[in-house]
Amino acid sequence: MEKDTRPWGTYEVLLDTDYCKVKRIVVNKKHRLSYQYHHKRSEVWTVVSGNGKVTLDDQQISVSPGDVIEIPQETCHRIENDGGEKLIFIEVQQGTYFGEDDIVRIQDDYKRGNN
Repeated sequence: MEKDTRPWGTYEVLLDTDYCKVKRIVVNKKHRLSYQYHHKRSEVWTVVSGNGKVTLDDQQISVSPGDVIEIPQETCHRIENDGGEKLIFIEVQQGTYFGEDDIVRIQDDYKRGNN
């Protein structure tokens, strides 16, 4: 399966089908993903290790192991590792398209533009 390294950490695709995609995502200490949304998919995040902060449409939610966050299609979102260890979560994507080019970045710490 696909693995990739990003400026904020890593991800590994665990399952990739026509109806869903599942990733294991690791966010390094003091890093965060882009503030972004998707046109063609929704996501559900389940935190399995570490602590962090999720932003959903400008509302912040603290998360820890066992917490589940539902992200509807076209909802702005990001996750940040504000803890002392790696933050690991499982992402389940559902929708009509799961490509990385369905990321619309609103803000990015690493100066990556929109795909």
